[in-house]
Formats: sequence, structure tokens, C-alpha cells
Amino acid sequence: MSKAIKLSESLINDAVMNGKAQHRSAPKQIEYWARMGKIVDENPDLPLAFIKGVLTGVEESKAGDVSDYKFG
Repeated sequence: MSKAIKLSESLINDAVMNGKAQHRSAPKQIEYWARMGKIVDENPDLPLAFIKGVLTGVEESKAGDVSDYKFG
């Protein structure tokens, strides 16, 4: 369900600039920030880079881009 919300102009401008760099629209960039903020808030002991790596790994796995890991 979509809802209209009021956001500050500075947040929207930041989302436009950052979104362009990440090939996302401003709304998708804000959704990304909200999702990452929620995950970070729920996992305060994990570094952001680790969280991003886990999320990337999950998407790679869903896409079938996996290989066996060889120890040693």
C-alpha cells in the first residue's frame, strides 16, 4: 500500500543526488535508506559493510550465482 508523506526538500534533494549515483529513483533511494536504517537499528553490533555484504549474498544466492567454498 502506498501513502503520500511529506518529506523535507533537503532529504529529497539528497535522495535525487545519491539515487542517480546508485541508479535509483529518489523514492527508491529513500526506501533503500529506510530499509538499511531499519536493519542497522535492529543489528547495532554489525558493521554496515557486513550487512551490505550479507544482503548482496542473499540476492546472489536467489539468482543462482553460488559456488562451493573450499576450506584450506
